[in-house]
Amino acid sequence: MAHHKSAKKRIRSNEKKRLYNRYYNKTMRTMVKKFYATADPQEAAQMLPSLYSIIDKNVKRGIIHKNKGANLKHKITKELNKRLNSAATTA
Repeated sequence: MAHHKSAKKRIRSNEKKRLYNRYYNKTMRTMVKKFYATADPQEAAQMLPSLYSIIDKNVKRGIIHKNKGANLKHKITKELNKRLNSAATTA
């Protein structure tokens, strides 16, 4: 257990930050899961800007690394293009 006043404050602030980061990270992961679960490519395309926005905000806040954000956006875009191309060929 911490004995110094500053160390006790640090424990309190770290806990607040941990909960804050957990919330925003979970929100982002939930949106990514919803994106992959969406069957309609047009609906997925509409979700893309808000998903990009959340990923970029988490990178800016330092919740995820910038390379992880870039990789996520790349995978999402690749998946969307695959869906749109398959929908175009079947139509």
